[in-house]
Amino acid sequence: MTPQPTTGHADDRVVTNDLQSMDIRAANRFIEAEDRLGALAKNFPAGDREALHQAPLFLLPHVVRRLLFLDAMYRQILPVHGVIMELGVRFGRDLAMFDALRTVHEPLNYGRKIIGFDTFTGFPSVAEEDGDYELVEVGGLHTGDDYDDYLRAVLAEREQMAPYEHMRKFEIVKGDASVTVPTYLADNPHTIVALAYFDFDIYAPTRDCLQALRPHLTKGSILAFDELNCPDFPGETVAVREVLGLDTYAIQRLPGIGPGMPSYLVIE
Repeated sequence: MTPQPTTGHADDRVVTNDLQSMDIRAANRFIEAEDRLGALAKNFPAGDREALHQAPLFLLPHVVRRLLFLDAMYRQILPVHGVIMELGVRFGRDLAMFDALRTVHEPLNYGRKIIGFDTFTGFPSVAEEDGDYELVEVGGLHTGDDYDDYLRAVLAEREQMAPYEHMRKFEIVKGDASVTVPTYLADNPHTIVALAYFDFDIYAPTRDCLQALRPHLTKGSILAFDELNCPDFPGETVAVREVLGLDTYAIQRLPGIGPGMPSYLVIE
Protein backbone atom coordinates (compact mmCIF):
# COMPACT_ATOMS: atom_id res chain seq x y z
CA MET A 1 0.00 0.00 0.00
CA THR A 2 1.39 3.41 -0.95
CA PRO A 3 0.86 6.07 1.72
CA GLN A 4 -1.56 8.75 0.57
CA PRO A 5 -1.04 12.32 1.77
CA THR A 6 -3.90 14.18 3.29
CA THR A 7 -5.27 17.23 1.55
CA GLY A 8 -5.30 20.67 3.07
CA HIS A 9 -2.39 20.10 5.45
CA ALA A 10 0.47 22.57 5.02
CA ASP A 11 2.98 20.13 6.52
CA ASP A 12 2.26 17.32 4.01
CA ARG A 13 1.55 14.87 6.79
CA VAL A 14 0.74 11.33 5.78
CA VAL A 15 -2.45 9.85 7.20
CA THR A 16 -2.24 6.10 6.93
CA ASN A 17 -1.86 2.95 8.93
CA ASP A 18 0.75 1.65 6.47
CA LEU A 19 3.34 -0.24 8.52
CA GLN A 20 5.95 0.46 5.82
CA SER A 21 5.66 4.25 6.02
CA MET A 22 8.86 6.06 6.99
CA ASP A 23 6.79 8.79 8.67
CA ILE A 24 6.62 8.09 12.41
CA ARG A 25 3.42 10.14 12.47
CA ALA A 26 1.72 7.88 9.93
CA ALA A 27 -0.79 6.31 12.29
CA ASN A 28 -4.19 7.99 12.34
CA ARG A 29 -4.16 8.06 16.14
CA PHE A 30 -0.98 10.16 16.07
CA ILE A 31 -2.41 12.63 13.56
CA GLU A 32 -5.62 12.95 15.56
CA ALA A 33 -3.66 13.55 18.78
CA GLU A 34 -1.56 16.22 17.01
CA ASP A 35 -4.70 17.97 15.84
CA ARG A 36 -6.18 17.99 19.33
CA LEU A 37 -2.94 19.24 20.86
CA GLY A 38 -2.71 21.91 18.15
CA ALA A 39 -6.20 23.12 19.03
CA LEU A 40 -5.25 23.27 22.71
CA ALA A 41 -2.12 25.27 21.85
CA LYS A 42 -4.16 27.74 19.80
CA ASN A 43 -6.48 28.25 22.77
CA PHE A 44 -3.80 28.59 25.45
CA PRO A 45 -5.58 30.76 28.03
CA ALA A 46 -2.72 32.88 29.42
CA GLY A 47 -1.77 35.04 26.43
CA ASP A 48 0.80 34.98 23.64
CA ARG A 49 3.91 35.89 25.65
CA GLU A 50 3.17 33.34 28.34
CA ALA A 51 2.55 30.76 25.60
CA LEU A 52 6.16 31.23 24.46
CA HIS A 53 7.39 30.47 27.98
CA GLN A 54 5.18 27.40 28.22
CA ALA A 55 6.06 26.00 24.77
CA PRO A 56 7.22 22.63 26.25
CA LEU A 57 3.56 21.91 26.97
CA PHE A 58 3.14 21.31 23.26
CA LEU A 59 6.53 19.94 22.18
CA LEU A 60 6.08 16.58 20.46
CA PRO A 61 8.36 13.69 21.45
CA HIS A 62 9.97 13.42 18.01
CA VAL A 63 10.71 17.16 18.08
CA VAL A 64 12.43 16.75 21.45
CA ARG A 65 14.47 13.86 20.06
CA ARG A 66 15.50 16.06 17.14
CA LEU A 67 16.53 18.85 19.48
CA LEU A 68 18.68 16.41 21.45
CA PHE A 69 20.27 15.19 18.22
CA LEU A 70 21.09 18.75 17.09
CA ASP A 71 22.43 19.52 20.56
CA ALA A 72 24.77 16.53 20.36
CA MET A 73 26.02 17.75 16.97
CA TYR A 74 26.48 21.26 18.31
CA ARG A 75 28.45 20.11 21.35
CA GLN A 76 30.87 18.27 19.06
CA ILE A 77 31.68 21.38 17.03
CA LEU A 78 32.23 23.72 20.00
CA PRO A 79 36.03 23.59 19.56
CA VAL A 80 35.76 23.73 15.75
CA HIS A 81 35.97 27.11 14.05
CA GLY A 82 33.40 28.01 11.41
CA VAL A 83 29.75 28.54 10.55
CA ILE A 84 26.68 26.32 10.62
CA MET A 85 24.80 25.75 7.38
CA GLU A 86 21.40 24.15 7.00
CA LEU A 87 20.79 22.97 3.47
CA GLY A 88 17.04 22.67 3.10
CA VAL A 89 15.39 24.92 5.67
CA ARG A 90 11.66 24.62 5.00
CA PHE A 91 9.89 26.35 7.93
CA GLY A 92 13.13 27.02 9.81
CA ARG A 93 12.57 24.95 12.93
CA ASP A 94 16.15 23.64 12.96
CA LEU A 95 17.60 27.10 12.30
CA ALA A 96 15.78 28.34 15.40
CA MET A 97 17.14 25.38 17.37
CA PHE A 98 20.69 26.13 16.22
CA ASP A 99 20.17 29.76 17.21
CA ALA A 100 19.02 28.71 20.68
CA LEU A 101 21.92 26.29 21.06
CA ARG A 102 24.42 28.98 20.13
CA THR A 103 22.96 31.26 22.82
CA VAL A 104 23.14 28.43 25.38
CA HIS A 105 26.57 26.98 24.54
CA GLU A 106 28.65 29.86 23.19
CA PRO A 107 26.78 33.17 23.46
CA LEU A 108 29.92 35.23 22.78
CA ASN A 109 30.93 33.39 19.61
CA TYR A 110 29.64 35.94 17.12
CA GLY A 111 31.63 34.18 14.39
CA ARG A 112 29.32 31.15 14.55
CA LYS A 113 27.02 32.44 11.84
CA ILE A 114 23.98 30.31 10.99
CA ILE A 115 23.10 30.23 7.29
CA GLY A 116 20.05 28.60 5.74
CA PHE A 117 19.54 27.72 2.08
CA ASP A 118 16.18 26.87 0.52
CA THR A 119 14.01 27.61 -2.49
CA PHE A 120 10.94 28.04 -0.24
CA THR A 121 8.97 27.01 -3.34
CA GLY A 122 9.64 23.28 -3.01
CA PHE A 123 11.87 20.95 -4.98
CA PRO A 124 13.26 22.83 -8.01
CA SER A 125 13.67 19.57 -9.95
CA VAL A 126 13.78 15.83 -9.38
CA ALA A 127 16.07 13.21 -10.87
CA GLU A 128 15.82 9.51 -11.65
CA GLU A 129 17.95 8.91 -8.54
CA ASP A 130 15.13 10.32 -6.38
CA GLY A 131 12.76 7.42 -6.95
CA ASP A 132 8.99 7.63 -7.26
CA TYR A 133 7.71 8.48 -3.78
CA GLU A 134 4.69 10.70 -4.28
CA LEU A 135 6.07 13.69 -2.38
CA VAL A 136 9.09 13.77 -4.70
CA GLU A 137 7.83 16.14 -7.37
CA VAL A 138 8.70 19.60 -8.59
CA GLY A 139 7.28 22.02 -6.02
CA GLY A 140 6.99 19.33 -3.36
CA LEU A 141 7.29 20.44 0.29
CA HIS A 142 6.92 24.13 -0.54
CA THR A 143 6.40 26.76 2.14
CA GLY A 144 5.27 29.71 0.00
CA ASP A 145 6.99 32.38 -2.06
CA ASP A 146 7.38 34.91 0.76
CA TYR A 147 8.06 32.62 3.67
CA ASP A 148 11.75 33.56 3.69
CA ASP A 149 10.79 37.11 4.74
CA TYR A 150 8.72 35.77 7.62
CA LEU A 151 11.59 33.53 8.74
CA ARG A 152 14.05 36.43 8.65
CA ALA A 153 11.69 38.41 10.87
CA VAL A 154 11.47 35.55 13.38
CA LEU A 155 15.24 35.08 13.53
CA ALA A 156 15.80 38.83 13.83
CA GLU A 157 13.57 38.94 16.91
CA ARG A 158 15.37 35.94 18.40
CA GLU A 159 18.64 37.78 17.91
CA GLN A 160 17.45 40.56 20.22
CA MET A 161 17.57 38.10 23.11
CA ALA A 162 21.25 37.18 22.70
CA PRO A 163 24.58 39.01 23.13
CA TYR A 164 25.87 41.16 20.28
CA GLU A 165 22.32 41.76 19.18
CA HIS A 166 23.51 44.59 16.92
CA MET A 167 25.39 42.07 14.75
CA ARG A 168 23.48 39.99 12.22
CA LYS A 169 24.53 36.42 12.93
CA PHE A 170 22.20 34.60 10.56
CA GLU A 171 21.52 34.64 6.86
CA ILE A 172 18.75 33.19 4.71
CA VAL A 173 19.65 32.51 1.09
CA LYS A 174 16.72 31.89 -1.22
CA GLY A 175 17.00 29.91 -4.45
CA ASP A 176 18.20 26.63 -5.90
CA ALA A 177 21.09 25.64 -3.63
CA SER A 178 22.90 23.99 -6.55
CA VAL A 179 23.47 27.59 -7.65
CA THR A 180 23.26 29.64 -4.45
CA VAL A 181 25.70 27.61 -2.31
CA PRO A 182 28.61 27.78 -4.81
CA THR A 183 27.81 31.47 -5.36
CA TYR A 184 27.76 32.16 -1.62
CA LEU A 185 31.11 30.42 -1.13
CA ALA A 186 32.64 32.29 -4.06
CA ASP A 187 31.44 35.59 -2.58
CA ASN A 188 32.63 34.55 0.90
CA PRO A 189 35.90 32.68 0.31
CA HIS A 190 36.84 33.03 3.99
CA THR A 191 34.04 30.64 4.99
CA ILE A 192 34.91 27.61 7.09
CA VAL A 193 32.02 25.21 7.67
CA ALA A 194 31.95 23.58 11.09
CA LEU A 195 28.57 21.90 10.58
CA ALA A 196 26.48 21.40 7.47
CA TYR A 197 23.07 19.81 7.91
CA PHE A 198 21.70 18.34 4.68
CA ASP A 199 17.92 18.21 4.52
CA PHE A 200 17.30 18.59 0.79
CA ASP A 201 15.81 15.06 0.54
CA ILE A 202 16.79 14.88 -3.14
CA TYR A 203 19.82 13.99 -5.23
CA ALA A 204 21.01 16.98 -7.28
CA PRO A 205 21.36 19.70 -4.63
CA THR A 206 22.87 17.22 -2.18
CA ARG A 207 25.49 16.19 -4.74
CA ASP A 208 26.24 19.75 -5.87
CA CYS A 209 26.51 21.18 -2.37
CA LEU A 210 28.71 18.36 -1.10
CA GLN A 211 31.09 19.09 -3.95
CA ALA A 212 31.00 22.84 -3.27
CA LEU A 213 31.54 22.50 0.49
CA ARG A 214 34.49 20.10 0.49
CA PRO A 215 37.19 22.80 0.22
CA HIS A 216 35.57 24.69 3.11
CA LEU A 217 35.65 21.83 5.65
CA THR A 218 38.28 21.31 8.33
CA LYS A 219 39.21 18.42 10.57
CA GLY A 220 36.37 18.11 13.04
CA SER A 221 33.72 19.49 10.70
CA ILE A 222 30.45 17.56 10.78
CA LEU A 223 28.25 16.69 7.83
CA ALA A 224 24.80 15.62 9.03
CA PHE A 225 22.05 14.14 6.89
CA ASP A 226 18.32 13.81 7.36
CA GLU A 227 17.47 11.02 4.90
CA LEU A 228 20.41 8.67 4.48
CA ASN A 229 19.32 5.05 4.11
CA CYS A 230 15.77 6.25 3.48
CA PRO A 231 13.79 4.35 0.82
CA ASP A 232 11.35 7.24 0.34
CA PHE A 233 14.17 9.66 -0.59
CA PRO A 234 17.00 7.53 -2.03
CA GLY A 235 18.67 10.43 -3.86
CA GLU A 236 20.41 11.73 -0.74
CA THR A 237 22.24 8.43 -0.18
CA VAL A 238 23.14 8.16 -3.87
CA ALA A 239 24.69 11.64 -3.76
CA VAL A 240 26.74 10.86 -0.64
CA ARG A 241 27.92 7.58 -2.16
CA GLU A 242 29.00 9.30 -5.37
CA VAL A 243 30.72 12.33 -3.82
CA LEU A 244 32.19 10.96 -0.59
CA GLY A 245 31.96 7.19 -0.82
CA LEU A 246 30.08 5.26 1.83
CA ASP A 247 33.25 3.42 2.89
CA THR A 248 35.31 6.59 3.40
CA TYR A 249 33.74 7.82 6.63
CA ALA A 250 31.96 6.22 9.56
CA ILE A 251 28.31 7.23 9.17
CA GLN A 252 26.98 7.39 12.69
CA ARG A 253 23.70 7.72 14.54
CA LEU A 254 23.04 9.02 18.01
CA PRO A 255 22.25 5.91 20.09
CA GLY A 256 19.17 5.81 22.23
CA ILE A 257 17.66 9.26 21.88
CA GLY A 258 18.39 9.92 18.20
CA PRO A 259 15.48 10.21 15.75
CA GLY A 260 15.04 7.44 13.19
CA MET A 261 16.81 8.70 10.07
CA PRO A 262 19.26 11.55 10.87
CA SER A 263 22.92 10.56 10.83
CA TYR A 264 26.29 12.25 10.62
CA LEU A 265 29.95 11.88 9.81
CA VAL A 266 33.01 13.71 11.09
CA ILE A 267 35.83 14.93 8.85
CA GLU A 268 39.03 13.48 10.29
